[in-house]
Amino acid sequence: MERISSRQNPYIRQLRALAAGGAARREQGEYLCDGRKMLRDALEAGAEIVSVLWKEQAEPVPGLEGARQLEAEAGLFDYASPLKNSPGPLFTVKIPPEDRQTPLSNALILENVQDPGNVGTVLRTANAFGLGAVVLTGDCADLYQPKTVRASMGAIFRQRVLRLERPELKALLARNGLPLYGAALSPLAVDLRRVELKRAAVAVGSEGRGLSPALLALCEKEIIIPMAPESESLNAAVAAALIMWEMAR
Repeated sequence: MERISSRQNPYIRQLRALAAGGAARREQGEYLCDGRKMLRDALEAGAEIVSVLWKEQAEPVPGLEGARQLEAEAGLFDYASPLKNSPGPLFTVKIPPEDRQTPLSNALILENVQDPGNVGTVLRTANAFGLGAVVLTGDCADLYQPKTVRASMGAIFRQRVLRLERPELKALLARNGLPLYGAALSPLAVDLRRVELKRAAVAVGSEGRGLSPALLALCEKEIIIPMAPESESLNAAVAAALIMWEMAR
């Protein structure tokens, strides 16, 4: 078992780079995860684990035979980890290729949702409700940012996710015969309970700005979640959860 003792070790620098920036993750084709539960979830889902850094001492875990495994004392481990007081382990996972060919029965589209906690929560909810895909478009939080990964609670390994520009999104929905509805605070919006959402795609925008005019122009209809008159809006992840419940109901 390899043991690391220096902050200048190339592997420690690699972990910090993966935690800090999307460019490093894209360049290396890997992302960073932490914790025993996440490790179990990754193994159960068949994710390709590249390396594991253990805090103080490695543990025997079936399924890690092909991964590089290392140990580090607590202070050095904490230096490498993006999570404060993590019990470990830290591990890196190969970024899988996107599946744009398998037919879609439904999808939830997020546009310009920049909070990684919201994006991760949507992945977790979509996986719980069996959604066909989550599509990220516009300026969304990085799918493989550590906060997004943690908020997904393991769904990052199981949920199909696509990152598409608007023209690609339009082509994908047309190919799968899915109507697109946009969640909007608009006088034109229809109560989502009156719309057939079982085989459809629904777009949700950021809480502050909603969907862009360009994406709304692609929508066949605008829908709204009924709320008390004095309520302005819902958190993007909460709104998405209510919509996905209706899609799965």
